[in-house]
Amino acid sequence: MKKSIFGWSVLMAVCFVMTIGSLAWGADDIKIGVIGPMQFTQGEGHWNGATLAAEEINKKGGIQVGNTWLPIKLVKVDSNEFLSVPDATNAMELAISRHKVNFLIGGFRTEAVLVMQDIAMDNKKIFIGCGAAHPKLCSRVKENYDRYKYWFRVTPINSRYLVKVDFILLGMVAKIMAMELKIPKIKVAIVAEKAVWCDPIVGIAQKNLPKMGMEVVGVWRPSPVATDVTAELSAIQSSGAHIIFTSFSSSVGITFAKQWGELQVPAAAVGINVEAQKDGFWAATGGKGNYTLTINTYARVRITDVTIAFFDKYSKRFKGAPNYTAGTYEAVYVLADAIEKADSLDPDKIVKAMEKTKRLGTAGTLVFDKTHDVTWGPGFVTAVGTQWQNGANKCVWPLNWQNITYEGAVPYVIPPWVVAHYKK
Repeated sequence: MKKSIFGWSVLMAVCFVMTIGSLAWGADDIKIGVIGPMQFTQGEGHWNGATLAAEEINKKGGIQVGNTWLPIKLVKVDSNEFLSVPDATNAMELAISRHKVNFLIGGFRTEAVLVMQDIAMDNKKIFIGCGAAHPKLCSRVKENYDRYKYWFRVTPINSRYLVKVDFILLGMVAKIMAMELKIPKIKVAIVAEKAVWCDPIVGIAQKNLPKMGMEVVGVWRPSPVATDVTAELSAIQSSGAHIIFTSFSSSVGITFAKQWGELQVPAAAVGINVEAQKDGFWAATGGKGNYTLTINTYARVRITDVTIAFFDKYSKRFKGAPNYTAGTYEAVYVLADAIEKADSLDPDKIVKAMEKTKRLGTAGTLVFDKTHDVTWGPGFVTAVGTQWQNGANKCVWPLNWQNITYEGAVPYVIPPWVVAHYKK
């Protein structure tokens, strides 16, 4: 009799522990916190991409864990990180403590995400970055794996890879301008918003552009939210720059492009301008941002077999093309696949499954390296170069690059006023 009672006691204890464990994760759903600057286009991209993925997954029944299908419940978390790092920190704390999210995706400004990352690691929460580019976010995984293994980056490619693509785009434009406009040596003005993620880009550009046969005429670092850059543009014009090498992630990208077009500065704009990735850029600049060339994640070209279908579905659903922070779409799918492969909600088991990810995604084949960073290069994620050409954002790269041309890409166009200036 005592043995029977002891057996039942053990069974009841096990059931109690299993029940408590289930409740701790949420018996009815899987909560994913989508954190980003929700009052800005970057946060909108975060939310929209995750929403689309969650809707698709829930339509099929949710995520299967054992014999249970759990729907995804998204929690919108406004980090306000453009304006305040403490706000972002508080938002992250609240997402975990008050909203009880199981996982986190998003983040944008490196200064804020570094702190947000530590909070997630303190709580052993898987946090998939979909906005911040600084290499340190992933190098931490290599330096202290046990602590930072819960961090992964899906988008964008990190700053070092961004610089590589930047240089490829810059080299492409420099070659075209040198040939068509008979310019013997291209002069470049470096313009980057005053933000941590830009620091490596500026440093590498200053060092490497002369090695590429170009002359750096100066460096300008406006505020990420500057509303007037005419002083910088006037100085750039006086410098004789042929190309303006840009690094913008915030609203200054609109200010710069609009005033560049209004002043018709005789220098092509090439580089990173996140605001130029969205459909609203044309209206926001009054069409003056025409011929702006930016690194992008998405374009309506055949990057993979699923890109155009995703691009069209997103555009129809949210009345605009996806910017790179909409890579939360991929983040949700990567997480869902890993949960099902791990057949568990244990974050350590999910991490191991995520490390084996090989997904034919909307921006390329997604594979994580040893630092949990997205792998860049032919056969993986390459990014694209898009240029505004008379109201349409066209893919102009890759175009015959390492045997890659995405179907639908078109040639780059030098701004007509630049052509007119140098052909006088």
